[in-house]
Amino acid sequence: MNSQVAESRLGENRFRRLSARFAPGAGGFFSWWGRTLASWLPLRMRQALGVDRGRLLLQVDGDSVHLRLQQANEVRDLAVLPSLADLNAPAGAIAADPLAPLLPPRVGELPRWLLLPPAASLRRRLTLPAAAADRLRDVVGFEIDRQTPFTADAVAYDARVLARRDGDGQLDAELVAVPRQSLDPQLVAIGPLASTLSGIEVAGADGVPLGVNLLPPSQRRTRSDPFRYWNLALAAVALFALAAAMWQVLENRRAATQTLQQTIAKNANAARQAATQRQLLVDLIDGQAFLDRTRAARPSTVEVIDELSRRLPDSTYLEKLAIEDESLLMIGLSREASSLIGKLQGTKLWRSPALTGAVQPDPATSRDRFTLTAEIGPPKQQTPEAAREQ
Repeated sequence: MNSQVAESRLGENRFRRLSARFAPGAGGFFSWWGRTLASWLPLRMRQALGVDRGRLLLQVDGDSVHLRLQQANEVRDLAVLPSLADLNAPAGAIAADPLAPLLPPRVGELPRWLLLPPAASLRRRLTLPAAAADRLRDVVGFEIDRQTPFTADAVAYDARVLARRDGDGQLDAELVAVPRQSLDPQLVAIGPLASTLSGIEVAGADGVPLGVNLLPPSQRRTRSDPFRYWNLALAAVALFALAAAMWQVLENRRAATQTLQQTIAKNANAARQAATQRQLLVDLIDGQAFLDRTRAARPSTVEVIDELSRRLPDSTYLEKLAIEDESLLMIGLSREASSLIGKLQGTKLWRSPALTGAVQPDPATSRDRFTLTAEIGPPKQQTPEAAREQ
């Protein structure tokens, strides 16, 4: 039978170590993180939020019971009561709370802890893996037989973490155990208050509680926070207000984005129209400049006619004068048709004058009919390569 119990405990221990390996330190981290954040708040604010409402300590001293209020690191005395052992109710009867008429409701609703003197406990320092922090009470439960002269059933025990080692992945813990034979008289001394306890503490050498709970988890009484539902309602309102604020910010961003897009589209249309008009203006200016350059490079019709009237001899008259683009066409009668080319050369108004076809005599006028062509514009300059070829 003992071997079966040992195997069962060994299997349970392996399972716990395996679970601690896969999820190490999560619960302890969040607990430490919450306590650290709450420590930055003032005491009154922590009490209002229900983070640190404090606890009521019961310490047996001979035939009396001392009532003490602990809030944060401050412990102050409230009252001294006679032993409550005689107030134990008979079996099946409902015992009245003897502290109800003595304490205000705010203090009477606090968790109640039995505080044991330092001499009542047995403390042992242990070195454990860091993964054991999440299941520290269960882990040290298997060390009681080796660390104390008692069995696990004969003591009320708990453990606390003293320090964590970053180098080797271990932690220093302390086992705190109180024999049942020393604990039971303490519970009898507080009478009906024993069933209302949320935990059992042990005082240190300086009188300050160590921070352990020797009461088994199944026997711990949890007191509901009277402001719990108010806090939950306020938290829900805060979350709703936060969500509404975020939604309003998002809507404002969307409205601002839509307005910006409309402004950009409006300005883009105006910009496109301005660009189109600018391009039209540039085209008009370029066309006008091209026409001006072309007109400046070609002589006017009046200048061509004036130059012809001065160069043609008096015995010559024209029947047709046509100027098309850069071509000059002259058809007429002259007694000096063969010498007209020489007379028309050497001007800047046209170039390359030449007779087209044969000169035909006209018996009616005793003159020769000619057709002469030229190119409007100054003579073209020859390139050095063309001059060398000639």
